Amino acid sequence: MTEMDFQALAERLAGVGEIECITPDLNGVPRGKVMTAEGFFAPRRLQMARGVMLQCIMGGYPPPGYYGGDDGDLVLRPDPNQVHRVPWSEQPRALAICDGVDMDGGLCPLSTRSLLRQVLGEYAQQGLAPVVATELEFFVFARNPDPLQPFEPPRGLDGRPETGSSAFSVTANHNLREFFAEVYEGMGALGLARDTFMHEMGISQYEINLVHGEPLLIADQTFLFKHLLKEVALKHGLIAVCMAKPLASTPGSSMHLHQSVVRADGGENIFSDGQGEETPAFRHFIGGLQAALGDLTLLFAPHVNSYQRLFHPFASPNNACWAYDNRAAGLRVPVSGPEARRVENRLPGADANPYLVIAASLAAGLRGMRLGLEPSSPAQGEFVAPQALRLPFTMSAALERLQNSELARELLGAEFIEGFAASKLMELGSYYDEITPWERRHLASWV
Repeated sequence: MTEMDFQALAERLAGVGEIECITPDLNGVPRGKVMTAEGFFAPRRLQMARGVMLQCIMGGYPPPGYYGGDDGDLVLRPDPNQVHRVPWSEQPRALAICDGVDMDGGLCPLSTRSLLRQVLGEYAQQGLAPVVATELEFFVFARNPDPLQPFEPPRGLDGRPETGSSAFSVTANHNLREFFAEVYEGMGALGLARDTFMHEMGISQYEINLVHGEPLLIADQTFLFKHLLKEVALKHGLIAVCMAKPLASTPGSSMHLHQSVVRADGGENIFSDGQGEETPAFRHFIGGLQAALGDLTLLFAPHVNSYQRLFHPFASPNNACWAYDNRAAGLRVPVSGPEARRVENRLPGADANPYLVIAASLAAGLRGMRLGLEPSSPAQGEFVAPQALRLPFTMSAALERLQNSELARELLGAEFIEGFAASKLMELGSYYDEITPWERRHLASWV
């Protein structure tokens, strides 16, 4: 940041004593350090171990060779557009989203925020600018101090928990009106513009749609919203859960991604021509996604639990088919006017890293346009996905596909893909170290 940036921020954050300097790790978890305001505005250089970018969801790290044999540092460089007062803190406090920058000054290739910047730079070289929007689903539960017990919905103002009949009700969320009132207030403080909000199909499940915009901004806003959501829930004696499938026999939680591409100089949507018809770029963008989704599935469904959602594909397609306004297809083209023609990627779960989801999806689409890849014929009605367009539906299969993918390395860099895969191998191994109640219940007496 320039000296002028720091001066303007210092005036805006007068009275703030500490600043949370955070950046997303590979899982989209906020990692970083808390810095005094004095140090932040000095400004002092803030460093953090480079390996934190590959930290496993359990807390461990893959071998140092994946993030530098010397286990050295990177620099957390604040983005002046993403420094905010923390709305949920009782004491004056701020947070700053940072880029992970290597010691030589280049963006760290292990940082998912850096990967998104890189992909957007490739679009800019073509005179293009993507536009995206995210739809994030999540559950709100009562506190769950014992992880061996299933999640339960909170009791509302009427003293009763939900029973599962509240989908699309505009009154159901009023049982949590104080919680949501603070969420909305916090969104305003963080500059998060919301489009629509609704009660989803699951018990105490909700969906929020953020207003479409520039991809890095939307990734930041989705990242901030998840952070805000969890912090405010804790204040209200609740837990906000963005797992892909927290409840059995209930729809999972998605993070659908809407994507279009406009000309950087004029803003025209390149998916529509002058007569409002589809363009070759539109078809090729879809073709690029179809060619890459199988290899990239683990980036959109990054945890063991993600495949609980994909294995039961109710509104969660585990295919790379495309269709017009058909929610059974992994790639859906919503009904819209020509100026808003877009492609919805329905594969990502709510548990995915928004920076990585957007970077991978846009990179695949750009490759399709660059190579002129043609898509399959659009699916119609009820359909069975052909074998070539079926996606992995276990974490081990998705991991193997990613590890062997030269396409993934081409799109996002070998250093990131290999480090990501190493971290996920540790996660999968940790899962297999535990024996589940299902195994004891069904296998102990018979095998």
